[in-house]
Amino acid sequence: MKLKRSLIWLIPSMLGLASCDSSYLDQTATTDLNEDVVFGDSTYATGFLTQIYADIGFDSDGDRFGNGGLQVACDEAEFRQASDITTGMAFATGTINPMIVTNDVWSKCYTNIRRCNKFLSCIGRTPMIESTRKQYIAECRFLRAWYYYTLVRHYGGVPVIGDTIYGADDAIKATRDTYEYCINYITGEVEDVLSQNILRPRTSGSANGRISEGVCQAFLSRVYLEAASPLHNGFEGKDYYTGIASDSMKLLLGYPTYNKERWKKSIDNSLLVMRSLGNYRLFEVHVNTEDSNSPEPGFGYYAVQIAADFLNITEYEDFKYPYGAYQEIILHKKAPEGVGLCQMYCPKSCGGGGSGGYLYWDLCEAFPMIDGKAINDATGKYIAAYSPITPKQYRDPRFGNIVTVNGMQQMSAGDKTHWVYTCIGDGATEDAIYDGTPTGVFIKKMVNRNCAGNYFVAPPMSRPLLRYAETLLNYAEAVNEYYGPDHTDYISASETISPYEALKQIRRRAGIEAGDDGMYGLKAGMTQDEMREAIRLERRLELCLEGFRFFDVRRWMIAEQTENKEMHGIELTHSGTNMTSGYTARVVTVRKHVFRKAMYFWPLPYDETVRLPELKQNPYYE
Repeated sequence: MKLKRSLIWLIPSMLGLASCDSSYLDQTATTDLNEDVVFGDSTYATGFLTQIYADIGFDSDGDRFGNGGLQVACDEAEFRQASDITTGMAFATGTINPMIVTNDVWSKCYTNIRRCNKFLSCIGRTPMIESTRKQYIAECRFLRAWYYYTLVRHYGGVPVIGDTIYGADDAIKATRDTYEYCINYITGEVEDVLSQNILRPRTSGSANGRISEGVCQAFLSRVYLEAASPLHNGFEGKDYYTGIASDSMKLLLGYPTYNKERWKKSIDNSLLVMRSLGNYRLFEVHVNTEDSNSPEPGFGYYAVQIAADFLNITEYEDFKYPYGAYQEIILHKKAPEGVGLCQMYCPKSCGGGGSGGYLYWDLCEAFPMIDGKAINDATGKYIAAYSPITPKQYRDPRFGNIVTVNGMQQMSAGDKTHWVYTCIGDGATEDAIYDGTPTGVFIKKMVNRNCAGNYFVAPPMSRPLLRYAETLLNYAEAVNEYYGPDHTDYISASETISPYEALKQIRRRAGIEAGDDGMYGLKAGMTQDEMREAIRLERRLELCLEGFRFFDVRRWMIAEQTENKEMHGIELTHSGTNMTSGYTARVVTVRKHVFRKAMYFWPLPYDETVRLPELKQNPYYE
């Protein structure tokens, strides 16, 4: 019988496991197997759990909308032109509505929640070692919480179905639970898993990518941080909520009153990660280990994006990294080897197709100089050295690992010395602005330096979902809001952490110079407001293109400023035959972004609200 497609209760088959790389949860295909067969065999049951893991992190995929991901739906990147209106395009232009929004979050999350419930209800009869069964149950409960979190992050409160497994003819729950109820459910599940002491402090080797204690703690740090943020933490005095007449609708989106203690919960869980037996830390390496250990400030920032290639770097100076570049990664999305990321981001001449979008010049200009000072800061040591023609010179080294600009070398068809030129005029190539890129630059983050979209070498495409740098930034933000910028905590008997120290660690790993004052370009004696802006800038830079910015500007309630303005590119015009000189630069408008109040949350897909009228649509979309 063909089942009717129904909202959240899509009834997935027991079959067709999504692929992960071969080292992850030894898979066995279960096509055409029924429930009794799957859960009567430990290998098949393990494969079913793999199926649940497979979609984790889908919402931050760089090509989620076909012509970009969340980065093109905010002020990070321009989308690739497409014939159809995509979700990213609609958010950028302010035209998002229930009719055109993708339903991927709604369908994938509830599909996987149902898989979790099926697994939890059936795993008890699977023949396997009891300790393994308990571990799998703990992992599955976390995954269910993760998918609910993904829903809540997009929509606010959603229907929580607990352990229920709906059949095709069952009356299903279609009323949304409050934001508070959803957060309590998510955090309660994860905290209960932690209390059972079943999971390992961290995973490694073939178990990389599976749930650990560190994953649970870092996840709680994030969830509590978002719940404590202005968008959710109390309605009073917020313009967004004054336009919503119904108190019941407001409760779907946040807490009725502000509670400062919500910040403290994020602090506590961040500290648990820092003090963890998992020994997480930033992967700070300042030599290029692919080039005879040549000096390269901030090389570790590049390496952690493709950690599988840097397992053998186990120490640098006084730092020990028993897990190599995975030392910083708490959870990552496992993916097979391939050139998909290269084709997503690389320049045309390197086999790229632009499905991940193109970085805005506005983000490029936000990166400081190598002394940590803004490009226009008159107190900076290198202010005279900055030029939009040679923007990489004396810059924060993260810049060169995130963006490809005119005159940079990048792998193409096996040639590592290939030059990328985005200029117009003499010597223009297929990578030129208005042809290869609408912004005059390309995205480079997560692209393996030894690979290209037009080259046969296929690198690992796994990417971080939770990493230690985020936890440091979560801690810094929550402490600044709860205590203020000068508060200090002990990580161990000899090591302390504070908002200043968290930012210094991140900037030091980035390769920014300490300076005579040892502040890495940070202002001493910052007020709470100044520290807040410093933390927000560091999140924008350190975590760019990882799916954070879209939600950060919303939870801070600054999207009406950041998303309501013109976005820019850089136009270089070249004259002459010498490609190393003869350039003029002009900042050009690429697109005017438009933000409406409705866009603080996603609209529920139209089909779902029509099918179930009890399912309330989010504000300002009616």
